[in-house]
Amino acid sequence: MYEQILYEVTDPIATITLNRPQQLNAWTTRMGDEVRHAMAQAEEDRAVVAVVLTGAGRGFCAGADLKGLQAIGDGNAADARSDELTAEPGDAEAPAGFRKTYTYMLSMRKPVIAAINGPCAGMAVPISLFCDLRFASDRAVFTTAFVRRGLIAEWGISWMLPRLVGPAHATDLLLSGRKIDAEEAARMGLVNRVVPHDELLPFVRAYAEDLAAHCSPTSMSVMKQEIYRHLSMDLGDAHDEAVRLMLESFKRPDFKEGVDSFVEKRAPRFDRI
Repeated sequence: MYEQILYEVTDPIATITLNRPQQLNAWTTRMGDEVRHAMAQAEEDRAVVAVVLTGAGRGFCAGADLKGLQAIGDGNAADARSDELTAEPGDAEAPAGFRKTYTYMLSMRKPVIAAINGPCAGMAVPISLFCDLRFASDRAVFTTAFVRRGLIAEWGISWMLPRLVGPAHATDLLLSGRKIDAEEAARMGLVNRVVPHDELLPFVRAYAEDLAAHCSPTSMSVMKQEIYRHLSMDLGDAHDEAVRLMLESFKRPDFKEGVDSFVEKRAPRFDRI
């Protein structure tokens, strides 16, 4: 079914690889539909604890496919949607803002990790920001690029980027469209960590395996909801909701298992979701 991505599940990880390496994995409508469909598959697969999004070849994603941009500039319609790939990953009860074209990853029950293995440009930047974690190769380069194409801050990046790096850095990256390397991205908080290129995927896999071995999938799911919902709530409401969710967690089997495994000095056996 997939033409522009690769999808592989190796317990406990689903890996989605953007697979147009000759075009530096430039994004198309078809690719977006395939990624969304694969995310939905991963979310429903109990073998999957975490989802990894990466790119084939020497880059993560060069942004929107140039031919598609030229067609839009010439007044032609964008690529048609793929009906056979229709899917709705994420929590259907999540606020509408977390169910948009790429923000849906924020509402998924499972952690989504971007393994940024090279250039990440244009719309690839907001897509990576809507992953929960970003680990970058030391060869990665980032540019928002929008302003240099006569475009604006697209796909919700103007909401997410300032929350990750602060308004000053966000304004710099958006107004200049300049390129930054992985180390500068890490200093800003754009990525969580920089890893030597050849170690990136092994590192990400080890990170995800550690989540699977020691962390409650249900707790991670609830905490994702808290983190993103509370970005738009005042402190009092966020505090009260956290207390309610904490009291609910006391009633789950995972709480007892977490305490028992700690006391018994063994790895926990949490149920997957």
